Amino acid sequence: MTHAIDPSETMGSGAPELRSKWWLFMLLGVGLLVLGFIALSNILVATVASVFYVGVVMMAAGIAEVIHAFSVRSWGSFALWLLSGLVYAVGGFLAFYNPLLAATVLTLILAGTLIVAGILRFWVGFQSRPEQGWGWVVFSGLITLLAGIVLAIGWPFNTLWVLGLVLAIDLTMQGAALVAFGFGLRRGAH
Repeated sequence: MTHAIDPSETMGSGAPELRSKWWLFMLLGVGLLVLGFIALSNILVATVASVFYVGVVMMAAGIAEVIHAFSVRSWGSFALWLLSGLVYAVGGFLAFYNPLLAATVLTLILAGTLIVAGILRFWVGFQSRPEQGWGWVVFSGLITLLAGIVLAIGWPFNTLWVLGLVLAIDLTMQGAALVAFGFGLRRGAH
């Protein structure tokens, strides 16, 4: 016996309120699409923006860790907390001081992360063999692994465009998804 899924069951008790705000999702989606297209039009600027974003986050986290170090002085690990915060803040500062070096390091980290994530996803999918759809997980892992290998092989020469391209694609895909979600909510509201 099949059971039809009621959309209000999957969205929880906030479904009517969510549907009435469909236009907000579409507005945000269009904004992200515009930002994605701007990033696609100048990948180098998008790369620098990505590096500066990481720098700001690292500086803020470093400052928070330094403040935290002074608040836990009695724990006996004050120097380690302080050093950790200072290293993080300096790393953030260096992202502003030398964005090319920061982009180079971040691109290598991205390649390594994709390689490890791809291997793990492949392994998880392969271990799920008896389940239906396990091949898609394996395929996804192979694609992620391949992307990481391609980035690693092209490093450091791909430094100026990889982060910007990833940002542009992410913004564009998020925007398209939110516009589609907004249209779906709009249809459900009527």
